[in-house]
Amino acid sequence: MNKSVGLIGLGLMGVCLADHLLKAGYTVYADDLDPAKVEHVIKMGGKKLASLQEPTAELRVMILSLPNSKIAHDLLVDKLHLLEGDHSGLIIVDTTTADPDITIPLAAQLKTHGVEMLDATISGTSEMCAAKDAIFMVGGDESVFQQCREMLAQMSREVFYMGKSGSGAAIKLVVNLVLAINRMGLAEGLTLARKAGLDPLQTLEILKKSAAGSKAMDQKGYRMVNEAFYPPIGHLSTHYKDVRLMLSYAATLNCPLPLASMNAQALASEISKGRGDRDSSAIISFYNDIANLGSIHSDSDKK
Repeated sequence: MNKSVGLIGLGLMGVCLADHLLKAGYTVYADDLDPAKVEHVIKMGGKKLASLQEPTAELRVMILSLPNSKIAHDLLVDKLHLLEGDHSGLIIVDTTTADPDITIPLAAQLKTHGVEMLDATISGTSEMCAAKDAIFMVGGDESVFQQCREMLAQMSREVFYMGKSGSGAAIKLVVNLVLAINRMGLAEGLTLARKAGLDPLQTLEILKKSAAGSKAMDQKGYRMVNEAFYPPIGHLSTHYKDVRLMLSYAATLNCPLPLASMNAQALASEISKGRGDRDSSAIISFYNDIANLGSIHSDSDKK
């Protein structure tokens, strides 16, 4: 595969992806709404994508790292105009936490114009991505996946082909659902420990070594105990967006998700209090409030 790739979206995850590709010898043409982020990638060794209007002239692979499927759809259709003319040979690798109901028809439409799209979702935080500990879960044409497999492997610990278009998006929602419930369960357990007069830190250490141990504890446990919600590694508001997407997608399948529904209500409560910019570990604040425990640290609300 040509080792020149475009990368649109330079948030925490996008910058990590750019870093791995540059270290692997790829030429990365970057673009973002924030010019400062583009300059940052240029300093890392990347190049600025000359034009969103004609990226296909020099690139065969475009990676998207964007907030949601609607933004990705609008970029591909309204700005790149990929549903106009012939763009044979172009591959779109969408790493967005995608909505299968948008991804599947969009991929089919793009195909009629010669464009292949993979929904290459990522499981892992930006910290995990930086450490090359995240995984890719990919849906789309298998032959196209095989063309991109080596590139994806350079940015992750492991790569999984899930099947037809939309399957990468669907498994990401499944993973995020289980992760969300794990985090909420940890917050609930730590709340019971505080109510029982147990030391929260000691409780966490025991939980990590017990049969209940999980990656959720490794990633968010100390943040919960210390109420270290800033700087965030994954915002509460982003987490809420993902949970709402899970529920919406499940509704199209007539699939009940009672625990995810409860999680959505807890997140909505926190968002309504203006806490959306906190780290997702701040779900424990929901429990602090309803259990009348208050903050462990008097200044925990301060950044």
